[in-house]
Amino acid sequence: MAQLHCYVPDQVARKLKQKADNAHLSVSKYLARLIKKEIGDDWPENYFDVFGSWEGRPLERPEQGSLEKREDFQ
Repeated sequence: MAQLHCYVPDQVARKLKQKADNAHLSVSKYLARLIKKEIGDDWPENYFDVFGSWEGRPLERPEQGSLEKREDFQ
C-alpha cells in the first residue's frame, strides 16, 4: 500500500484531527476514506438517471436465430 505525504496549514490539520476523532478513526484512515470517496470506483453522479430516457426511434432487437447443439461434458 502506498504512503502519501502532504502539507496542510495547522488549522486544517486540527480540523482534520477533530473530524477523524469524531468518526473514531485514525487521521490516516479518515483521509483514505475521503480520498476513496472522491476518487473511488463508483459510478459517476447521476449515472443511472439517464436509463430509460432514450428519445429516438424505438430500439429493435434483430432476430437471434437458434442455438447450435453442443456435446455434453463428460
